[in-house]
Amino acid sequence: MSKKTIRLTAAQAMVKYIAAQKNEDGETIIAGCWAIFGHGNVAGLGEALYHARDDLATWRGHNEQTMAHCAIAYAKQLGRKRAMMVSSSIGPGATNMVTAAALAHANRLPVLLVPGDVFANRGPDPVLQQIEDFGDGTVSANDAFRPVTRYFDRISRPEHLLTALPRAFRVMTDPADCGPVCLAFCQDVQAEAFDYPISFFEPKIWAQRRIRPDLDELAAMADAVRAAKRPVIVAGGGVHYSGATDALRAFAEAHNIPVTETQAGKSALPWDHPLNLGPIGVTGGAPANAICAEADLVLGVGTRFQDFTTGSWGLFAHPDRKIACLNVAAYDAAKHNALPLVSDARVGLDELSTALADHKAAAGVDGLKVDWFAAVDPLTDAPDGNELPTDMQVIGAVQRSATDDTVVMCAAGTMPGELHKLWKATRPMSYHMEYGFSCMGYEIAGAMGIKMAQPARDVICFTGDGTYMMANSEMATAAMMGISFTVVVTDNRGYGCINRLQMGTGGAEFNNLLDHTIHDRPSNIDFAAHAGAMGATSVKVSSIADLQDALAKRSDIKGPYVVVIDTDPYPSTEPGGTWWDVGVPEVSQRAEVNAARATYEASKTKQRAD
Repeated sequence: MSKKTIRLTAAQAMVKYIAAQKNEDGETIIAGCWAIFGHGNVAGLGEALYHARDDLATWRGHNEQTMAHCAIAYAKQLGRKRAMMVSSSIGPGATNMVTAAALAHANRLPVLLVPGDVFANRGPDPVLQQIEDFGDGTVSANDAFRPVTRYFDRISRPEHLLTALPRAFRVMTDPADCGPVCLAFCQDVQAEAFDYPISFFEPKIWAQRRIRPDLDELAAMADAVRAAKRPVIVAGGGVHYSGATDALRAFAEAHNIPVTETQAGKSALPWDHPLNLGPIGVTGGAPANAICAEADLVLGVGTRFQDFTTGSWGLFAHPDRKIACLNVAAYDAAKHNALPLVSDARVGLDELSTALADHKAAAGVDGLKVDWFAAVDPLTDAPDGNELPTDMQVIGAVQRSATDDTVVMCAAGTMPGELHKLWKATRPMSYHMEYGFSCMGYEIAGAMGIKMAQPARDVICFTGDGTYMMANSEMATAAMMGISFTVVVTDNRGYGCINRLQMGTGGAEFNNLLDHTIHDRPSNIDFAAHAGAMGATSVKVSSIADLQDALAKRSDIKGPYVVVIDTDPYPSTEPGGTWWDVGVPEVSQRAEVNAARATYEASKTKQRAD
């Protein structure tokens, strides 16, 4: 008996298959497609998306990279339960998405990238925007996606979709392998027809796989926790993606183990939970870093132990300190010779708790948080005089304006470190930080993605003037689509964070703040006017009190709302933090650099070697 088939172009088949893939809640996994059409995707994929527009929405952005940023933020905010597709033409449209692919790869987040590609039949070679490799005729610009995607395939025949699409969805929905997928779609193949089995398009549910721990690993981990005198938990983003925040809370309370939070893990516990010692590492606070410095067992849960978390492994350097890691990815679980427990975070915590029975650690955290907040809370108070506000004072104003529905987000510059230390997150996923790749330009598009993911949330985006200038065009998209979120632009007239790092490593102030660059006249960018020109409601304020008044109006405004405030580029939160490994020159004419090198060499001796 012959199989029942349906004749479709490859592009039509791709769209039809995507629209039939669902998660456990019955929602389509791919919520829609961001697309900028060019000759490489308009005739084939564009036509297919047009006819499927009632089943799979297509949105038009203004830049391929930021469209993908929006898609990635959407997936992150929904805990990887849904994702988006992003399509471009060949050439510059495709390579614009490479940075976004790297961002998704570093953060283990799903996004389906479908750039157009060269002609598979090679008839018009070299087609417009084609990259020619003199030694390899199979290479195109899209090969740049290979190192920054979890799955890459080139669709050079219509029937390739029969294997490529299921592989793509397996990767995007797999808890360990999750990440970006690139299906480079040859533009002639998009338009070619094939008789596809009808069964290929039947709806499919992709359930979240919850890997249970190996019994031997579980027993070894339980033994390690029982033997520890001063254990501590480092909660990472995997806690959120697993939906394990309640399990983490129950585990910590049952066994009296304090919890610290990475940038991705922040908000796993409420900020005021007695066992939540808050941010860890380079951008961490004194409570978390002090307890980690004394811990004999550091148990990572859903963290990849990035250098900002570990203080470039100086925080965990004591030779008697054991590192353990509960992680769904074996690659992460065994980093730095950690004792591994390869498991889904929620299941792993539950089963480890059962194995520990009524065991309670003797760890004490009395006074650590009280002392910390006594030191840093005054930094967020409004200034008494007319001096330029600090970033900490801006955070204080936003914190006082926040509600239980507020989500604060950021990615790069000064604010990630200040928010990690100072922001008081009240519920899971109320803190959205892209710090795996820390990509300047993620913020505005990312805020739009968060709002699309959770329309009822009050989304507040922190961005500096530097990252605003990197990528702001999706402000116009949000205005056009009526997507409401607030953007607080802190204008310190340059790259204040890196300027401070430059000074901290002994360097002269050079080429970071705009006044320290080659220029004919001082820079004076009117960010409020610029945002207004793109359709946003915008205002520039001159004080923290005015900032709070402006924020109080945000719920009445439709579309993006931009509030600009000038800030001082030099102050930062001094308490807390750890050493960060940034190479300082061995030879310099500057005495300040030589002094910084001596400090650097002393710090290197305290770095964990294994």
